Amino acid sequence: MRIGELAARAGTTTRTLRYYEARGLLPARRTGNGYRTYDEGDLKLLRQIRTLQDFGFDLEETRPFVECLRAGHPEGDSCPASLAVYRRKLDELDALIGELAAVRASVGGQLARAERARERLAAEAEVPGGPEPECELGGGRL
Repeated sequence: MRIGELAARAGTTTRTLRYYEARGLLPARRTGNGYRTYDEGDLKLLRQIRTLQDFGFDLEETRPFVECLRAGHPEGDSCPASLAVYRRKLDELDALIGELAAVRASVGGQLARAERARERLAAEAEVPGGPEPECELGGGRL
C-alpha cells in the first residue's frame, strides 16, 4: 500500500509517517518510480506505536517494541528490551502517583482548614457583635 492508504488505515497523517521514517521507526521501502510502499506488518508496527503513545510513552520509548516486531516476534512487547521499557514506565507512573497523592493530601488538608475557619467565622457571626463572614473573592457576605 502507499503512504496515503497506510496513514488512513493507521488513523494518522502522511507527515507523521514521514517523521517516523526519518526517525528509523518505519521502513523506507520505495518502488521503482520512487513511491513509498508499505505492507500489513508496517500497519501493525504503527498500531503498536500509537497504542504505546496513547499510554503515555514517548516516541523513543517505542523503539524497542518496533525492533521486537521487526525481529519477527508476533507481539512487540515480548523482547527483553520491551519488558525493560514497561518496567521503567511503571516506575515512572508509580512516582507520579506518589506525587499526586501528596498533592491531594495537601489540598485536602487546606480544604479541611478552610472549612473549619469558615465554620468559626459563621459561629462568631451569630454572637452579637461578632464579625460578618465575607467572601474573599467576591467581597460579599456569606
